[in-house]
Amino acid sequence: MDETVAEYIRRTVLKIPRDEIKMMLQKWGFLSEAQLQTINFHQIKDNISLEVVQLCEENCASIKQAAVLDIIYNHIYPNKRMWSVYQMRKTGEEMEFFDLADFKRKFKKCLRSALNNVTINFREYEDNEIWIRVAWGTSYTKPNQYKTSYVVYHSQTSYVFISASVLRSNLPLLCQALIFASNYHDIREMELRSHCLNSLKDFVFKRYSQNFQTYCPRPLQERSVAPETDLRIIQENRSEKERIQRLNREVFGDGPLPKLEFAQYKLETAFKSDPKMSVLAKKEPFRCLIRFSSPHLLESLRSLPPAGMADAPLSPLLTCIPQKARNYFKIREKKGFIPGSFVSP
Repeated sequence: MDETVAEYIRRTVLKIPRDEIKMMLQKWGFLSEAQLQTINFHQIKDNISLEVVQLCEENCASIKQAAVLDIIYNHIYPNKRMWSVYQMRKTGEEMEFFDLADFKRKFKKCLRSALNNVTINFREYEDNEIWIRVAWGTSYTKPNQYKTSYVVYHSQTSYVFISASVLRSNLPLLCQALIFASNYHDIREMELRSHCLNSLKDFVFKRYSQNFQTYCPRPLQERSVAPETDLRIIQENRSEKERIQRLNREVFGDGPLPKLEFAQYKLETAFKSDPKMSVLAKKEPFRCLIRFSSPHLLESLRSLPPAGMADAPLSPLLTCIPQKARNYFKIREKKGFIPGSFVSP
């Protein structure tokens, strides 16, 4: 077995939590059950990894088998990577029969015609989910197994989830191979990213139902300045808290929210001002790019009104994020910042 293969297997084993190493090696299936019985899984991980490498040497493991173990690890721990959503499009609405063998052949052919030194591995999972691992090299160097790109493609949909390596220059080649192999004509990034792959699937496959605000916030009412007793103040605070919770529930629901970490969209609007002031010499729209970033973006938005950091209900500018995610976050407002007036271009 090549030294680079042995070192890669050792490092992959070291990434796995010790209590799950045996389970993951069983899923791998490269080592027999009798060989697994010889490993002491209660010792330190470094010693476990060395024993695994020794057994792999006996089986003459190749980089292909090592890559399969890496795919299994990333499938179980997809949150270790940053994922981006892409959508492919056809010129027509025709449906074609999906042939997995043909898809693999075309994908490999397209990539290797542009770059010889590349390692490509596939693994199929339930729900027509195909995991693709690509290790990139150059014209003069072998593929770097530590700088890989991952693609998760659901063959019955037009959506692709990509976790690109640090070599961003290879991303166009990857996208070209995808549209060629799947018989699509175009692919676009949806500007929707997160470490939580399952949450991204919930968004694009519409497995997440959110109530969207369709009315304007209630105008502030004048309050009496007369002295009030402590009891009345407590009751008023309780009523306000209940109102905020009710409005938050109407917008975000009661259940857990998908974990979205990054979102952005383009805004185009016109300034509103007194015609006599003529602030702008030219009546051109104001364009800007709005970006949101948070460890849990939707949960952060939901927590703003109860914390007193924003009025309830939140502006549709914020609550429309999941809805507009499926429209590439391109939002245009025609007549100033008026809640509820957003339309997709």
